[in-house]
Amino acid sequence: MSMKLTVLCDNNTLIDQYYLGEPAVSYYLEMDGARILFDTGYSDVFLKNAEMLGIDLGNLSHIVLSHSHNDHTNGLPLLRQRFDVENVPLIAHPLCFYPRWYENTYIGPPYTADIGTHFNYQPTREPRWLTENCVFLGEIPVTHDFEPRRPIGVVELEGGRQPDMMLDDSALACRTEQGLFIVTGCSHSGICNIISHARHVCGEKRIAGVIGGFHLLQDTPQVDDTIVFFKTLGPACRLYPCHCVSLHNKAKMLRHLSFPEIGSGTVIEA
Repeated sequence: MSMKLTVLCDNNTLIDQYYLGEPAVSYYLEMDGARILFDTGYSDVFLKNAEMLGIDLGNLSHIVLSHSHNDHTNGLPLLRQRFDVENVPLIAHPLCFYPRWYENTYIGPPYTADIGTHFNYQPTREPRWLTENCVFLGEIPVTHDFEPRRPIGVVELEGGRQPDMMLDDSALACRTEQGLFIVTGCSHSGICNIISHARHVCGEKRIAGVIGGFHLLQDTPQVDDTIVFFKTLGPACRLYPCHCVSLHNKAKMLRHLSFPEIGSGTVIEA
């Protein structure tokens, strides 16, 4: 039940760690013999860093997408160009591969209706166990009033364009000896909603760690409520806020919680 996670791409880079960064996310997980690529960043940064880190992305067992936005999916064509991944299961929510815009800017995935011709696409709204101890959480229900779903731009579905409620946003939960380790992309569904759903799906209350973007960009009451929730997880829970958490909110969180700096090349074992 041990897990090893390597940050292939993050907004941040670390001193004396000469890996590339960009405002995007990509993680590589090893667990139960599986080799999971979680998100593909915005460019080929994740490929270059993986090569420098000695990670063979041509030997993947799964590709998982947290959600549709291009800072998490744009690397898919580049991965396909570099490696033969046609038969590797690609796990994501069924709404992941639809066109999306924010104001007049396209922010959706590089593939849409044609995704099945390029990848072994296996969409699911329900939780999908990738290994004995690692599960894709599927669609996340709202369980905390301070984390309601809010639209981000528009999505083009069969009925036309409509406000995008980001129902495709999901995460991974990994069972370890210390409890669940949660791996998320942007947490548009709400990081506390995600953790609560992971507890329900896995039947485990203990949270060993949480890494990813928590989508806390502005200083709002939601930040305070999130801090209160995190404090209930106890001192044994290791937090790794990165990507879409603003510097201000990281500083605010550090007044109440303890966590290290994260960046491309960071390795976490749990």
